[in-house]
Amino acid sequence: MMSPDAVMRKNEDLSVAEALAQVLGHIQALPPEDAGLLDALDRVLVDPVIAGDSLPPFANSSMDGYALRAGDVAPAGRESPVTLRVVADVPAGAPSPVEVTSGTAARVMTGAPLPAGADAVVPVEDTDEKWRSRVRALPEQVSIYRSVRAGDYVRMAGEDISAGEQVLEAGHVLRPQDLGVMASLGYSRARVVRRPRVGILATGNELVPVTAALTPGKIRNSNSYAQAAQVLAAGGEPILLGVAEDTEQGVRARLDSALELGVDLIVSSAGVSVGAYDVVKAVLEESGSVAFWRVRMRPGKPLAFGTYAEIPYIGLPGNPVSAMVSFEIFARPAILALGGHQKLRRPRVEVTLMESIRSDGRESYVRGIVTKVERGYEALTTGSQGSHVMSSMVKANALLIVPEGVTEVLSGSSLTALMIDRAESI
Repeated sequence: MMSPDAVMRKNEDLSVAEALAQVLGHIQALPPEDAGLLDALDRVLVDPVIAGDSLPPFANSSMDGYALRAGDVAPAGRESPVTLRVVADVPAGAPSPVEVTSGTAARVMTGAPLPAGADAVVPVEDTDEKWRSRVRALPEQVSIYRSVRAGDYVRMAGEDISAGEQVLEAGHVLRPQDLGVMASLGYSRARVVRRPRVGILATGNELVPVTAALTPGKIRNSNSYAQAAQVLAAGGEPILLGVAEDTEQGVRARLDSALELGVDLIVSSAGVSVGAYDVVKAVLEESGSVAFWRVRMRPGKPLAFGTYAEIPYIGLPGNPVSAMVSFEIFARPAILALGGHQKLRRPRVEVTLMESIRSDGRESYVRGIVTKVERGYEALTTGSQGSHVMSSMVKANALLIVPEGVTEVLSGSSLTALMIDRAESI
C-alpha cells in the first residue's frame, strides 16, 4: 500500500525537473545483444573494439605514381629531371615480386603495396608519363621532375591504427565512421544495447484511421504516427497498439496486447486528464501504479507516469502539440536511457528573443525558429501556440524555454532554446 506521503506526492503538480527525475529513476538500460554492423548504427557499444590488425596492414602508395628511392631523385627538378628505369607495374591488391634498386622505379597505383627497396613515391603528375592518356602502356623509363623525401606519398603500416590498440570504448554510440573502421578491422558484428521496444497507444472514441473520410465529431489518429516517428528518431522500435476506446475494458485490452508483444515502455496519448472519459489513470491504478499525473509545464500539464504490470508507462496529453512536446521532454530521454545512452539532452543554445512572449507561469516550451546570426542566435515564435496548432510545430526548429514563475519575456531578452531539429537547421 502506498504511504500517505507518497499519495500526497502523487497528487501534487510536479516541476518538469522533478517529474523527469522520477521517470529516469525508474529506467534501467536494457541487456545487450549481438547485431550486424548496419543494425548497430546509433546504438551503444557494450564491449570495446580492439584492433586485431594494423591499419594500414602494409606500406602502400597514397598516389598514382612511381615508387623509388628518394636519394635517387634528390637533384631532380623541372629543368633537370632524373631518368630512371621502370622495372614493374604494381596495381592495388597485388604485391610486386620485383625489388626497386638504385636507378630504378616501379609504377604504382593508389593503395598498391610499396615494392621492396622503395622508400617514397613521386606522383605521376611530376613525371613525363602521359598519364591522362586512355592507353597507359608501361614505359621502359621515366623522367622525374621533382625531388621527394623518404616516406613522401607513402602510407606506412600501422600509421593509422596499431594491432592491439583499443579503437572504441564500451559505452560509445556508434556512428558511420565507427562502423567503417570496425569493418576495416574485420568486425562484421557488434555487441550493443538492445533497441527499446515502445508500445504506442492512442485513446479516444473520436479517432479514425488516417485513410478514413472524416465525419462529424471524428478526427484522424495522427498521434500514433507522430509518437512512433519520435520513437524511431530516439533509436527505439515502435510497436503500434492501435486505438483504445474510452473505456477501462478497451484500454486494458490494448495494454495487455502490449505485454504479449514484449514492450519495454508504453507511451499513450489522451485519457490522462480529468474528463469523464479519461480512463487511463484508473486502469493504471488498478493494474499497476501511478507515480504522478500532473506536471507544471505548458503545453502538457496532464501527464501520467507509472507502470502497467511492471512495464514503465508514460501517458501523454491528447492534443497533438502537447503530446509531441511532452514526449520530447519525458519519453525521449527514457528511450535513450533504456538504450544505454548517457547523453539524454538535445543541444541547447542561448538565444536573443526578437519578440515578446507571455506565459502563465508554468515552465513553458514555446515553438520557435532559431537563426544563426553574426553575434550568436536569434529566435522568433512560430505564431499561434495553441496545443492543437500542429502547423506551428512543423515550422519550429526549437522549443524556447520560459522558466517557471516567469509570465512575460520581453523582446531582446535572453532565453534557452532546446534544438529539436538537426544541427544543420541553424
